[in-house]
Amino acid sequence: MRQYLGPADPSVRQRAARLTVLSGPSAVGKSTVVEAIRRHNPEVWLSISVTTRRPRPGEVHGREYYFVTEHEFKEMAAAGELLEWARYAGNFYGTPRAPVAERLEEGIPSLLEVDVVGARQVRAAVPGSLLVFLAPPSWDELVRRLTGRGTESADVIGQRLEAAKVELQAENEFDLTLVNTSVKDVCAQLVALMTAQPVRLSP
Repeated sequence: MRQYLGPADPSVRQRAARLTVLSGPSAVGKSTVVEAIRRHNPEVWLSISVTTRRPRPGEVHGREYYFVTEHEFKEMAAAGELLEWARYAGNFYGTPRAPVAERLEEGIPSLLEVDVVGARQVRAAVPGSLLVFLAPPSWDELVRRLTGRGTESADVIGQRLEAAKVELQAENEFDLTLVNTSVKDVCAQLVALMTAQPVRLSP
């Protein structure tokens, strides 16, 4: 089991930089956490995914996602330009490979937000990555958050709830779990993990 000690000496931080993967069920608050880190922690690089779903109110192309057509997405996947990709609730999501590789080469702490299927692909492609599972305080709270969005049909909500049940069962595949009772606390813990020297202790 991996454990983490205090902040690294800045002189070794560049060598310690790694890819951190944040995952968890739909509506658990992954996007909210990422947006908070984007606003308050410029030292962390945030990967921007491509997706075929339509933008939600307030979302901007190139900020939350790169919004592309299904044809464009499939061309990227076929060309090997995606580090991971999956179809979820009728839409495709994927991570451009080149920007991630560039930031890791530069030693910049990097955060990737993906679903559980994507996290498995990243672990296979980038074995040294740290997988963090974001869990809801309870199932009832997850349902409340998902149905409270008001941006999706009842059918889509039903699909997401069924998927969430499966995703919650994958928690033990991750290196650690953070329970999203407070976005501020989750962000602080994530940033601390990403900017600290990882120490692997004996079992």
